[in-house]
Amino acid sequence: MGSPTILDTIVARRREDVAAAKAAVPAAALEAQLADAPPVIDFAARLRRDAPLAVIAEVKRASPSKGDIAPGLDAAEQALRYARGGASAVSILTEPTWFKGTLADMAAARAAVDALGPARPAILRKDFIIDEYQLLEARVHGADAVLLIVAALDDAALRRLHDGARALGMQALVEVNSADEMARAAELGAGLVGINNRDLRSFRVDLATTDRLASLAPPGALLAALSGISTRADVERFTAVGAAAVLVGEALMVAPDPAAKVRELRGVPAAAPGSAP
Repeated sequence: MGSPTILDTIVARRREDVAAAKAAVPAAALEAQLADAPPVIDFAARLRRDAPLAVIAEVKRASPSKGDIAPGLDAAEQALRYARGGASAVSILTEPTWFKGTLADMAAARAAVDALGPARPAILRKDFIIDEYQLLEARVHGADAVLLIVAALDDAALRRLHDGARALGMQALVEVNSADEMARAAELGAGLVGINNRDLRSFRVDLATTDRLASLAPPGALLAALSGISTRADVERFTAVGAAAVLVGEALMVAPDPAAKVRELRGVPAAAPGSAP
């Protein structure tokens, strides 16, 4: 047997994290909070509203490949910057060890965008979700949708978590990185599919991944391109092969003006000097 991949290592740690979280706050305690959880909006509909291309803007403090990016970031303020640029959704990384994210980040971002009313960006919990407990956490802390990584789950777990998210009123963005994983997403009946240009086993990025896999997406599914996207040319490339959304993290995290960067990616002219953000 070969050595564990980066994905294997992260998932093993998340299993330990979930066990510790359950010990601290049992699932029944989270279930008791569901009645007070903030209402969800339809994640796919929110992305489609900004057709032909929606930007999912990511809050990412760090990563295994880059190390620290912005460890002291205020997640709520960053979410508002993204919203001012016209982001359709905000992805919040909540994995604590390698990405330095927290559920508190997601709750703060959700509270911040709630002030924008019904047109607010949707909130995506981006994590290595392997247990229904994490779905409860996501719903209680304000997520409208969760990421499910096909490579991290067997078929039974993938279906259980996909159905579990829906039972809680959320949607699942199903992430794939190969033709086999796309076939598994299609068998699942996924309506939201994200093609990750980053192979989570090695963390290498290949933008041609979306080009290769887009035509294999389930009919009618909303397709998003994930990872390695930094320019308007990248966006146009993926729109041309059928992507209706792009998820952008690092390029936005390091941008001097994240709102302006979102507008650039969307192909929207820059705001005039002195105009309202």
